[in-house]
Amino acid sequence: MMKTIAFIAVLCMGSIAFAQDDPAAGGTGFGFQAGISLGTDIITDSAGNPETWNNLGFKPDLSIGPFGIGFDFTMRFKLMPDPDTAFEAYPGDWVPDYEDSGKSILDLYLPKIMYVRYGQRGDPLFVKLGSIDDLTLGNGFLVGNYSNTRFLPELRIFGLNVGVDGQLFNFPFVGVEALTGNLARFDVFGTRLFVRPLITTSIPILKDMQVGATIAVDLDPETFVASTDQTGLDSIAISGADIFVPIIKSELFPLAAFMELGFQPQGRSGFMLGAGGRALGFITYGAQLRLLGAGFIPVYFDANYDLYRAAKAAFMEQDPADLGLENFAGWLAKAGTSFFDDKIYFEVSVDGPFAGAEAGSTFQGDYPHLRGVAGLREGVLGGFFFDLVYEKYMLGMENAFFADLVDPNNAVITAAVNYQSGAAIFTLLYNLRYDPAINDFNVTSSLVTTIQF
Repeated sequence: MMKTIAFIAVLCMGSIAFAQDDPAAGGTGFGFQAGISLGTDIITDSAGNPETWNNLGFKPDLSIGPFGIGFDFTMRFKLMPDPDTAFEAYPGDWVPDYEDSGKSILDLYLPKIMYVRYGQRGDPLFVKLGSIDDLTLGNGFLVGNYSNTRFLPELRIFGLNVGVDGQLFNFPFVGVEALTGNLARFDVFGTRLFVRPLITTSIPILKDMQVGATIAVDLDPETFVASTDQTGLDSIAISGADIFVPIIKSELFPLAAFMELGFQPQGRSGFMLGAGGRALGFITYGAQLRLLGAGFIPVYFDANYDLYRAAKAAFMEQDPADLGLENFAGWLAKAGTSFFDDKIYFEVSVDGPFAGAEAGSTFQGDYPHLRGVAGLREGVLGGFFFDLVYEKYMLGMENAFFADLVDPNNAVITAAVNYQSGAAIFTLLYNLRYDPAINDFNVTSSLVTTIQF
């Protein structure tokens, strides 16, 4: 299977829309932008030999009111690869099942659409196709911060997220949100249906209560596992029910309480009770108490699910009693800050069990887990802006807690760092994750220069 292992340099000429997958919707008129990209990729062939390919792309972007669509038509090629050949195109971008890649026509051609969107999340009708990032269903106990972008820039996956609120039809009692991580394969999908049973009453607090039900499924946990290494893992289905109550709706001190119950294979179950909000408009906070059955994994579909889905499925196929696991209580705490309409933000959440892990335990739930995000939007600090995410699993398994915190083992690091100078924007994308299967780090990166017109 062909695999892009590094972007050496990319020179892009086009609009800023191509430095992002989902430009913000704005305005009510018609907009059109287009760009041309030129760069160089290093690709490892099926024999493990690196090859250098030039790439040339055309990237049009169209918007009409709340609707927008962007394309990425890129072709890799070589000029004079040998004395007898003037031009050679790289077939892996356009030919299905090239060298047994396992890609279908949909796998290959759907990602040529960078994104399609209608509206914004929170609108009565919201639709987004393409890259899905930081998606939560319900209170996030089962599906939290799910993303299908963990293989960028090496691999783009075309997903779907849609939300419909009954308020769109003057029927505010119900709403639904659904997702699929990969529309070409429809392997990971989930949905949450919620009702507001008291919305037409005047009962304080309870009139805005939501009661919801969630189901999430992975039909092929070994999607990204090489065919020679697959073991035939069964599909995974989890489900749950939740309640969400906005207790205080003040702009200065909004506060909500929530609870969620979840069910996973082999009789696993878990319960969460929590609260969270925002103080003074710039301090975010939250806390949860978790009562978890043996082997239950909170936030099963998390931000890095695509990286670890096969390992999680293999764990779910085992009986918790056979693994010597017992029921346990856990917690989550998060705090952060946000300024200038969220143009500067920082948040850290930490969760784990109340009891310490037994010596030699390899169960994820026996150890604390940390997720930190930070970002700086355009226009705050000159031409500099960035997004950073650091996520660390199994804290304290190898070393003491704080020593493990800076150890990249069992960590996932993503960064998008940008600098704008005049009409040019320079973007560095960086992804690093520890892969226990090879006992080494998997790193992908991209360097992009964009010229705005």
